[in-house]
Amino acid sequence: MGMLTDFSNGLASAVEKAGAGTVLVDARKRYPASGIALAADLVLTADHVVTRDSNLTVRTAGGKAFAATIAGRDPGSDLAVLRLGEKALAPAAVAGSPAAVGQLVLALGRPSDEGVQASWGIVTALSGPARTSRGGLLEKYLHTETTPYPGFSGGPLVDTEGAVLGLNTSGLTPGSALTIPVDVAWPIGQALARDGSVKRGYLGVRTQPVELPESTGASGAAVRDRGLLVVWLEQGGPAASAGLLVGDILTGIGGRRVSDPDDIFAALTSATVGKPTEVEILRGGKGQTVRVVVAERK
Repeated sequence: MGMLTDFSNGLASAVEKAGAGTVLVDARKRYPASGIALAADLVLTADHVVTRDSNLTVRTAGGKAFAATIAGRDPGSDLAVLRLGEKALAPAAVAGSPAAVGQLVLALGRPSDEGVQASWGIVTALSGPARTSRGGLLEKYLHTETTPYPGFSGGPLVDTEGAVLGLNTSGLTPGSALTIPVDVAWPIGQALARDGSVKRGYLGVRTQPVELPESTGASGAAVRDRGLLVVWLEQGGPAASAGLLVGDILTGIGGRRVSDPDDIFAALTSATVGKPTEVEILRGGKGQTVRVVVAERK
């Protein structure tokens, strides 16, 4: 066989492998959408394709149909988890490394009983954090050249081995499809399966980006960085209770650099809610670390 034949067979094999964990999700009035087997009884899909609260159906690669209920949903990230009444799914295999720009990928969907469908292309960009049109914030997301056919939302983006790199959705930005990477989508899916919703933290501050004084880098060159100037504190809020002051400059939260207000939202994950978190600040030009007990955003 020639190289093109081997290449073609490899793609077909990847689709077959990933297709086993790609299911049909019938949860809206119009055509069905797709989902990914998160566990033997759990399906991760796009929230915007789940428009009914009852009479939900999941159909597997083998053609079997199962009734499902909503285990949890998070409109901000456009993710939802459906729970089957029995353990009937083969969980999708997850890629061992994140997607890279230029990587060849396949987008899969199962929007009909005719079987799995696929398109292919490359990863064109890695982006984030960014606000979504559904009132949330994605820490990161992927752009690809794959074609998002009708019903592909909720289906997987996979590598040439058939391992899942992320979940595809057209519900986050008008007129375009994005991929939510596995390292973002899976923790949200697990939280939804466990708690029914995703907790998000807040500090009770308003900030604006500012440039920090120049420092000297390892090469001896001048380095200019950015931080977040605190311009308002919620009375009795987490930050104020921990001793932060208007005029402090935030430079890090939980070991993560912050230079844009969206960085705060990205750093305050569900894992930080209710827990003391180290907040790095500049006060009077001197660095300090303050421990803030992060509250849950309501």
